[in-house]
Amino acid sequence: MPRKGYWIAHVDVKDAEAYKGYITANAAAFRKFGGRFLVRGGTGEVMEGDLRDRTVVIEFKDYATALACYRSPEYAAALALRKGASIGDLKVIEGYDGPQPAD
Repeated sequence: MPRKGYWIAHVDVKDAEAYKGYITANAAAFRKFGGRFLVRGGTGEVMEGDLRDRTVVIEFKDYATALACYRSPEYAAALALRKGASIGDLKVIEGYDGPQPAD
């Protein structure tokens, strides 16, 4: 069974009103590809290093689907709206299914 895929984004919103347009537009891509928000902003503290203000984690059924969503025309339309409203870092990554620390 394929491992889940994730988008992990760290974003600084520069224009909150314009960013709302991106949020509205990205829903089409996430709906089409089954994206599920696990983290979408929220309260947090940076414990080490330097990160941007906003963190977003989106889960997909697998890595290939996560990549397809990013490369889709639906997301390209949303991304065009985000470009002027924020700066950020985004990684598409495969999930982990291996051993976990023992309880």
